[in-house]
Amino acid sequence: MTDEHVEQEEQAEQVEQEVDDRLLRLAADFENYKKRAARERQEYVSFANERLLKELLPILDDLERALNSAEQHEEAQLEEGVRLVHRSLASLLERQGVMEISTEGKFDPHVHEALLAQPSEEAEHGDVLDVIQKGYKIGDRVVRPARVIVAE
Repeated sequence: MTDEHVEQEEQAEQVEQEVDDRLLRLAADFENYKKRAARERQEYVSFANERLLKELLPILDDLERALNSAEQHEEAQLEEGVRLVHRSLASLLERQGVMEISTEGKFDPHVHEALLAQPSEEAEHGDVLDVIQKGYKIGDRVVRPARVIVAE
């Protein structure tokens, strides 16, 4: 081999080593980025959960007051306390973008879960007859489908 070939091979090995080093650094940088992004996502989730919990605490207080009224057999105050808790929780969920799924009209498998089908003279086939459990969604995303009875 000539000196020129040896020198070219050494340069090629040096370039190859530099490329390998760059790839290793790039892989390490990417791994660090993934870890940082995962940590930031977890922080966002924790922050969102903390905000929601802070809003739920007053509702818990209202529920405790209603239970205290129940112990004292004050039915009117108990009913009012439960209504207050229901209104507070419904308002909180609404502020968080949670909406009740409509159960009027036809059965929609995307937002309804049929628990039972029964004959009906008043309703058309596929109409929702009754709601067993309300359903909820956030935006277009179903959190829990409405459980319904459907006309045959």
